[in-house]
Amino acid sequence: MAIKKTADLVDGYDEKLTFCNYPLIKFGQAEGFEGEIVTLKTFEDNALLREILEQQGHGRVLVVDGGGSTRVAIVGDQIAALAMTNGWAGLVLNGSVRDSVDIDAMDYAVFAVGTSPKKSTKTRAGFKDVPVTFGDVTFTPGHYLYADADGVLVSEKPVE
Repeated sequence: MAIKKTADLVDGYDEKLTFCNYPLIKFGQAEGFEGEIVTLKTFEDNALLREILEQQGHGRVLVVDGGGSTRVAIVGDQIAALAMTNGWAGLVLNGSVRDSVDIDAMDYAVFAVGTSPKKSTKTRAGFKDVPVTFGDVTFTPGHYLYADADGVLVSEKPVE
């Protein structure tokens, strides 16, 4: 399935979209993704993140507010592969990845603020299905996200 280009979406639906004005880096070979938003707020901990991605994604997008940390990574190649295998459309992280070369080789896409070789903690700290805000956007569970190399857009309802 071809993804909708964010530039084309802005051209046709700008008034219905919010642009994530944040320096996210795309990792992975997939051009991008779109889907309904699921959220997680956590800091330098990926236990809940893994639990969420162990469930079937049904084409949804997981948005994680990791506090913008580049000190440790909250997603590595194994978690990215888990997300892909379980049908998550993609990941948007206000946090970092590790194993970036391996993620870059996958037919998947993860947007993150950077990389770190350090592992996160595993205490299950965090809050699931709460609105999270970064990059001048509030990511609300049930809203829709569109992402490609040009950026990340959010809409309350799907756009055609």
